[in-house]
Amino acid sequence: MPGLVGVELLIGVFDSGFGGLTVHRALVDALPDRDFVYLGDNRNAPYGMRSPIDVLNLTCAGLERLFSEGCTLVILACNTASVVALRWIQQQWLPVRCREDGVQRNVIGIVAPTIEAATAASTLKPASTIAIFATRRTVESDCYPIEIRKRRADLAVVQQSCELLAGAIEEGAKRTKIDSLVRQYVAELLAKVATPDCAILGCTHYPLVADAFAAPLPSGIPIIHQPVATATALQSYLHRHPEYDAGRAGRRLFLSTGFSSHALPLIEKFWGEKLAFEQA
Repeated sequence: MPGLVGVELLIGVFDSGFGGLTVHRALVDALPDRDFVYLGDNRNAPYGMRSPIDVLNLTCAGLERLFSEGCTLVILACNTASVVALRWIQQQWLPVRCREDGVQRNVIGIVAPTIEAATAASTLKPASTIAIFATRRTVESDCYPIEIRKRRADLAVVQQSCELLAGAIEEGAKRTKIDSLVRQYVAELLAKVATPDCAILGCTHYPLVADAFAAPLPSGIPIIHQPVATATALQSYLHRHPEYDAGRAGRRLFLSTGFSSHALPLIEKFWGEKLAFEQA
């Protein structure tokens, strides 16, 4: 690829913190031979309560760090960054970067694959209701209702802001506190709609505690899994865009801008092994 001759290409995965590891795990499982580098901006997490300009600036800084590692394709594994910053990055920022150094790069998000998976679900009959649990900034963007209704105008969407949850997970809060927060948010959503037909955990931190959501939700309600939907979409994307191919040595690199080690037990239990993070 122009401008990166002799550089080993990697696929980047970026999130505000640990949450994107849920997506990264699915990507590694689906593409075990590909080379990946993960960057968590834990120092500035969570993004969900930050201003849009903060989210944009922090996201661009994270992408620059991944570009410096040789990434030409980055999965933006953060719902807040995807709904706030992705369109501007794709339409404005990346073309300027390409003109500067001649390197074609792309950044893809996780919202579109999630919505495609949700609206294609065979269980969602006309007049079904989708419940969205997300950060305040994602809820305020109305991205999920807007995009869902473009594909399925017959569906109803009810959103619930979970303002403190991502931060609690990122800080390694006790499970009793996390469970209490989830029960509160689920109760607030169920006060709006008694029985949703499916739920989307619209923050990549939330799958780390998916069982906490399943417990208070009405029995049998399916939960759309963002990581699986994103992995499926990436496989299809790489098939259509071989120019973004990465190395095939199964290389893994984990970077962080700084985090509390209190959260590591939960993260490593989810990942299935110890993770060695390097300072970004």
